[in-house]
Amino acid sequence: MQTISSISLAGGQGKTTVVLFLARFLAQQGHTVLVVDADPQSSLTTFLGFQVEPDSPTLLEVLKREVNPSDGIYETKYPNLFLIPSDDALDKVQDYLAGSGTGALTLKRRLKTVESLFHYCIVDAPPQRSQICLTVIGASDGLVIPVEASVKGLQSLIRTLELLGELKQEDEEFGGQILGIVPFRDRWVGLRRTNESQSNIESMQQITTDWFGQDLVLPSIRESEKFKQAINKGLTLHEMGQEDLAYPIEVLATAIEKLEGQKK
Repeated sequence: MQTISSISLAGGQGKTTVVLFLARFLAQQGHTVLVVDADPQSSLTTFLGFQVEPDSPTLLEVLKREVNPSDGIYETKYPNLFLIPSDDALDKVQDYLAGSGTGALTLKRRLKTVESLFHYCIVDAPPQRSQICLTVIGASDGLVIPVEASVKGLQSLIRTLELLGELKQEDEEFGGQILGIVPFRDRWVGLRRTNESQSNIESMQQITTDWFGQDLVLPSIRESEKFKQAINKGLTLHEMGQEDLAYPIEVLATAIEKLEGQKK
């Protein structure tokens, strides 16, 4: 099982959107996919139309070893797609992870018991530096960094890269390979990208070149109501006839397949 996490240290960067459409795309390709909602805001759980019932195990109970991981996994209404949900109680796990001594490896160890059941695991991380965020990074084979095409997005990108750099300094093997930066809410007017989006995406390219010696920016997710419509209708972009909007997700899926090939 390849574990891919979507991480950005600010809200509104497109983390959940990337996880949702990537997971559904991979599932439609015939892969068995587990999605993990590691954000206490639980947007991914909501977008998948899942209602957490009282006393039903969630990621909180899985991380605290109160249930077997398999007992916290639920079928979704989509073929090949399964979910470990969250709710706002997930915040309670912070102290547990901090006090365990190996909290950064907790999610990785919990997922290991179910890794033979799935081809991919896609994790939605919380939008802040926290114990939950660290354990998500620690479980990852690959990392995707969605970044809004705005000044706020650039600040989030820098903070995210700084965090990953700090973690790599402490342990080179901690966390996964950065698969790419995905610009989010890329604004276009007609056939032209706005000057603001163009400037911010060029800044992303320069930042990643300065950090890594290469441009890691992938094709952008355009600002469009079609994403919200697809979520509300429970459809993929392909099912809505929006193949052009789906292209960044396809490129990201290809990057994941290449990562898998490198691991073999």
